[in-house]
Amino acid sequence: MGLSDIINTLVVFADSLGYIGLFAISFIASIIIFVPIPFFPILAIMSIDPKFDPHLLAFSSAMGASIAKVIIFYTSYYGRRFISRQSKTRMRPLQRLLKRYGWYASFIAAATPIPDDIVYIPLGLAKYNPFMFFTSLLAGKMLISEAVVWGTRMGFNLLEYVEGSEDTPLFYASVIVTAALIGISIYVMIKVDWSKIVGKIFPWTLNSTSVDDKEGEDGDDEDDVLRDGGKEGK
Repeated sequence: MGLSDIINTLVVFADSLGYIGLFAISFIASIIIFVPIPFFPILAIMSIDPKFDPHLLAFSSAMGASIAKVIIFYTSYYGRRFISRQSKTRMRPLQRLLKRYGWYASFIAAATPIPDDIVYIPLGLAKYNPFMFFTSLLAGKMLISEAVVWGTRMGFNLLEYVEGSEDTPLFYASVIVTAALIGISIYVMIKVDWSKIVGKIFPWTLNSTSVDDKEGEDGDDEDDVLRDGGKEGK
């Protein structure tokens, strides 16, 4: 069964799906990294039905996707404690840069159909502010969800791009490329000495002057102490 057949089937029971069902589908489709699962066709189909409020549809879809991405973000955020102290030191200039411009990066990734995990995972590793991440993420998801809802209601065929993704080789290729890019981005973040790259363009990233920087670095030190202490205890 192709994507078009699935969409035709969804039209039949879209009335019974409801806002909670849309939230659940958006969450499940977004929690899986590497594999791009299109859930916007469901949002578009439901937006045609006049019984659904367009803004509530957009909010349900955006919130489901955002919560899923927050889980992915926190996984990399707390996974940072397993990174060596030397790698954390090399990452600090990048961490300070992302703290200043991470909101825009997260918003753009959320508001566009790019593989957004490529942005969210590095932000988590850099210990970007979780609240700022969520606000930018939700704002971006709301923007693209509202665009799909109102675009569909106004008669634009926004599903052509998604329906064209039925090509199986292209789908698997996108999965492989996305996984490779995420893997490469994680490796580069850990191994590269960012003081030599970011520091040349943004010299201010080489100096820790803000309270947030000190708090983040202190948190890293505590993780290192706990980890080293655990090893000594063994």
